[in-house]
Amino acid sequence: MNDPALSRREWLAAASASAVAALVKTRADAIDALGRQVLAPTDPALGHVVTVLGTRAPGEQPRRLLGPLELSSQSYSPLHLLDGIITPADLHYERHHGGVPSIGAADYALLIHGMVERPTVFTLGDLKRFPAVSRLNFLECSGNGKLGFDQHAAPQLTPQQIDGLFSTSEWTGVPLATLLREVGVRSGASWLLAEGGDSAHMDRSIPMEKALDDALIAYAQNGEAVRPEQGYPARLFLPGWEGNTSVKWIRRIEVTDRPTMTREETSKYTDPLNDGTARQFSFVMDAKSIITFPAYPWVLPERGWWEVRGLAWTGRGRITGVDVSTDGGRHWDAAELQEPVLPKCAVRFRHLWNWDGGDAVIMSRAVDETGYVQPTFRELAAARGTRTFYHTNNVRAWRVATGGAVTFEPGALA
Repeated sequence: MNDPALSRREWLAAASASAVAALVKTRADAIDALGRQVLAPTDPALGHVVTVLGTRAPGEQPRRLLGPLELSSQSYSPLHLLDGIITPADLHYERHHGGVPSIGAADYALLIHGMVERPTVFTLGDLKRFPAVSRLNFLECSGNGKLGFDQHAAPQLTPQQIDGLFSTSEWTGVPLATLLREVGVRSGASWLLAEGGDSAHMDRSIPMEKALDDALIAYAQNGEAVRPEQGYPARLFLPGWEGNTSVKWIRRIEVTDRPTMTREETSKYTDPLNDGTARQFSFVMDAKSIITFPAYPWVLPERGWWEVRGLAWTGRGRITGVDVSTDGGRHWDAAELQEPVLPKCAVRFRHLWNWDGGDAVIMSRAVDETGYVQPTFRELAAARGTRTFYHTNNVRAWRVATGGAVTFEPGALA
């Protein structure tokens, strides 16, 4: 993808031509212009022959960012280096509690039991015999964005470091509702216990209402088999809900009449509030947005028209609008949403900004179809306190300095 490490001199050289200066400028404009200036016309050499597996161009090498530990349990998707809304499968963020297990397709089995008429074990082949559905949906870790909620965070943070535990894919599989009809859910059942096949036996309680709505047992992602770090051979996928409920390597579903209150939903994934209570089963990921350009480490080489770009999403349905401010939140303008605008899916937004060369703070806020508005830090802290590790969807801000350098601005809305 486009390399953010271009020197200021290269940016200036790319933008110096009058033809380029007359255009609305984006990161792509500057880099394309640079290429046109420095590459002399040459006769193309004979290319290589076809191969059994495609590769990226040598200059296009985006990478996930590993977490802070040497044996990290998470990796971050490079949001600021991607285009469109689909995250390539090899760049989809990771989060796991006991490493990635090695489970072969022939060895896979999913048991559905409990309050059912016909306890059943489904093989991967069994799952693929049912009618499949495909959906474009985001997946987000409930702990995504903690640095965006930290008012003492370093300004040298990229969108990847702030909100990179977020990705969007096309997920293919069998609706969980189909399997539940197959086994015959008994009267009075209202919850499920979903358990993974990893060494941590990751498990979560899931309301029956969600299971019968849009839950999938997904075995494919972006047209290929789900990758091992995403739950191969099959995973539970719950669109719009916190990522930990989409249990990977799903091996057992127990139908019950109450939540199981597992370790994962008592010691973790609860939100401590200011009044000493805790917010539990806070499944839905609220509306959020983040500007991905201009953002750290980009540098704007000159004043003039620039295209502010970013991503927005909500677990409650569709994004209906994104507002952008270029003066620290005093005034807001509606951004343009890029089609498609799908439910529980990332959407791109863009806004033209005529930068006068002075110091500025830019930010975005998302609005979804329920009327929910992405809160400021102050609004979110007032509602939920400052001790939470989850669901930190407050507005993010970036400072553009007079020289064009862009940095994260954690204190902009304190």
